[in-house]
Amino acid sequence: MDLEFTPEDRAFQQEVRSWIEDNYTPELRAKQALSKNGYLDKEDHIAWQKKLYEKGWIAPDWPVEYGGAGFTPAQKFIFDMEMSAAGTPAITPFGLKMVAPVIMAFGTPEQKERHLPPILKSDIWWCQGYSEPGAGSDLASLQMSAVRDGDEYVLNGSKIWTTLAQHADWIFCLVRTSKEGKPQEGISFILVDMTTPGISVSALPTLDGPPEGQQEINQVFFEDVRVPAENLIGEENKGWTYAKYLLEFERGNAYAPGLKNMLSKTRKVASAERAGSEPVIRDPDFQRKLAEMEIAIESLNATELRILSALSAGQRVGPESSMLKCAGSEAQQAITELTLEAAGLHAHPFAADTWAGLREGSNDALPAPEHAVTAAPSYFNYRKTSIYAGSNEVQRNIMAKMVLGL
Repeated sequence: MDLEFTPEDRAFQQEVRSWIEDNYTPELRAKQALSKNGYLDKEDHIAWQKKLYEKGWIAPDWPVEYGGAGFTPAQKFIFDMEMSAAGTPAITPFGLKMVAPVIMAFGTPEQKERHLPPILKSDIWWCQGYSEPGAGSDLASLQMSAVRDGDEYVLNGSKIWTTLAQHADWIFCLVRTSKEGKPQEGISFILVDMTTPGISVSALPTLDGPPEGQQEINQVFFEDVRVPAENLIGEENKGWTYAKYLLEFERGNAYAPGLKNMLSKTRKVASAERAGSEPVIRDPDFQRKLAEMEIAIESLNATELRILSALSAGQRVGPESSMLKCAGSEAQQAITELTLEAAGLHAHPFAADTWAGLREGSNDALPAPEHAVTAAPSYFNYRKTSIYAGSNEVQRNIMAKMVLGL
């Protein structure tokens, strides 16, 4: 891939920067800076995504015929880099980046017409129903049942670690429709309206603070939930195929642009905090760790550009997505460890509510300087990254099998 940007690419880069300057408001910047998990309020996320939709940039990876941005590979690279450099809110992935590609590839014309336009406009908020209390990385052991009853499926069971389910209008679920044969052969992929009777959502506390304010994960319970059979994606008992297709998108996202932004925040903290008489960033050992992290990010960036070049030639992401997931998630954890180290004593007064003082009418004071207040909560939150989307141990097994033939 030729990374010598053309004059047209440079003009596009300036257009992106100008758009961010005009639309990324000081209020949003303040909230994002104090977010321990990268998420904003639902209203803020939707408002931001609708601005991107109005510009035509909400779906860089979608085909143009479905409303995609029509970016060239270079434009996509520039767009991601500029958004990450500015620290803009991430696009919630469950609709736009995960279920939408599955609907495009395997859905009926009616399902595409019904679901893709509101996903594109951010009119519908989706969540993902994969993991269960007894089925996480070993997803094929899931037990949530879907029994056919005339023109409906009756769902019973629960899904766990469901990110932002408290906001969701719809959930896409893997369900067991058969116990015959191999476990993978009895799984189906179905779309469920979250307002359907029998669905309840229970918040789960996490290490970064109690389930309030910036609540992230939940358990979703299904008790005799009746879902129209027309909501089934593709064929019954073929859901494992569709799930693997989706996971290429969940695991194959570019990490390097966001990692560079994270590391710049680490430098900011290390420049403000002191180790003895000098700023932390002047400590030789800390400088070595920063340099090693920057080398790792640049290596990952080169790999992502190579994969992007293959994608631009019409190839699909395969086991490379597992490699990106391992390297990217471990780098995220390493950077939060460095930030915690740089914050030093200011990380000790743990801030469960990092948005204190931002809420209207609140006089709550932050327990640490703003640059350091998210250090400990983010460190604890990012312990999840090597587990979700399939643990890194599972990803290495995939690479060993599909790449090395072991």
